[in-house]
Amino acid sequence: MEWFLGQNHILQALLATLFTWGVTAIGASLVSFFKTINKKILDSMLGFAAGVMIAASYWSLLAPAIEMSEAQVGSPWVPAVVRMTPILLCPPAFAAAAMVIMTVPVILPILVQLGIEPAAFGVIAAVCCLLGT
Repeated sequence: MEWFLGQNHILQALLATLFTWGVTAIGASLVSFFKTINKKILDSMLGFAAGVMIAASYWSLLAPAIEMSEAQVGSPWVPAVVRMTPILLCPPAFAAAAMVIMTVPVILPILVQLGIEPAAFGVIAAVCCLLGT
């Protein structure tokens, strides 16, 4: 570990990127060993992946924002970017994103039946998420 920390930051970033790419490639290559997969196993893997992504978004985005707001404003519940805003923005933004994610599988088949391009809905949903947060 000391060798890695002693390297140039650009080399560290390159090595970390190659490491994560390699681990992802190894994990993805496991699919080639199975012709079919049990639905319960697939659901478990998807649930695990969703949990990892939620944890990553919290520990990489939300926790540092709470720490920054506590240091800058004095309250951990006021986002650091929107100083002095009296409302709690982080939980509603998470809830709005979760609602969009939950409605996409319901709305996409309806859009296809109506002849609307599903990509248009993706753009609309992204804009709504950006405006909501």
